[in-house]
Amino acid sequence: MPATSFEDRACGALMGALIGDALAVGPHWYYDLDELRAAYGPWISGYTTPRPGRYHDGLKAGDSSQAGWLLELTMRSLAGQGRYDEADFCRRIDQDFFPLIDGTPNNGPGGYTSQSMREAWRQRVLRGQPWGRVAGYADTTEAAERVLAIAVRYANDPQALAESVSGNTALTQIDPTVGAMTTAYALALGQLVQGERFDGQITARLMKLVREGRLPFHSVTLQDQDAVPDGPEKPRKAGQFCSPDALIGMGYIAGAALDPGVRIEPAWKVSLVYGMPCAVYHQFPAAYHLAARFADDFEAAVLHAVNGGGQNQARAILTGALVGAMVGVGGIPERFIQGLERHEERLRLARRIAAQARA
Repeated sequence: MPATSFEDRACGALMGALIGDALAVGPHWYYDLDELRAAYGPWISGYTTPRPGRYHDGLKAGDSSQAGWLLELTMRSLAGQGRYDEADFCRRIDQDFFPLIDGTPNNGPGGYTSQSMREAWRQRVLRGQPWGRVAGYADTTEAAERVLAIAVRYANDPQALAESVSGNTALTQIDPTVGAMTTAYALALGQLVQGERFDGQITARLMKLVREGRLPFHSVTLQDQDAVPDGPEKPRKAGQFCSPDALIGMGYIAGAALDPGVRIEPAWKVSLVYGMPCAVYHQFPAAYHLAARFADDFEAAVLHAVNGGGQNQARAILTGALVGAMVGVGGIPERFIQGLERHEERLRLARRIAAQARA
């Protein structure tokens, strides 16, 4: 691949995620692969329209689901404030999003509301709870799908990235494992925006930052035990995740994907190896495998993510951001950019965040 600039990589990550989301709008949540193939043929190669009665019915090819909608909301908050501002993010959710949903699954922009957002809506709107007391225990990648924008904004400052991402995640998902895995994904994305590769060395690079005390994970092998924080594990505070295993695991997955003796063929079968469901422990490993294997091929990466069925939307968003960061926006096929709804407006927004991140 040709050399890319920081701005190209940052913009590629954001556009890659939005494209991954839209590519899966039609074939989302087909857990029966025979049914998926009957509906969309042997290989999905582009944007599709949802079938009547399916999830996202009413959207058209190239439209975004609610995940893409919330990612864009996060991007607008970042661009407007020039940084991550929790109060501004929460205000936008209160004013621009919560009035559009009603706490039921098949409702609101994009046609489906995730479990964690439904739970937050009930606590915030129906019960009047303040932000900080509305999070639930959903184990999905919903937070990761929006905080990836924060990861791009703070790619050059891993400590600020970790603090901002873990704090935003905890607004809607309080489970510490979800928080740790989401923050680990965001940290990996930040490294790719900096120009690193997603390979077996990703863990070593991140663990160096852990040992320096710059990330919200502690290692039991630290020589200076005073560096390990006392007290309960609270994912909203840097230094409070109980172990670095979320960082370590991704390195093993990337190494296996690049090992010629370990093959998943065809690659879309990562969904069968790691699992089709929505939980973080299914989705992140599949995205890591595809990102390592197709580091220079955005099209192959996202289309294998989509063609694996199940929760292919999250898989494609997460994969699209990682590989988009490595190839840069110029490495994303033009047909994917042109087919995305409001692509010019979103490109401008992505470039604004990229410029702020570089400064």
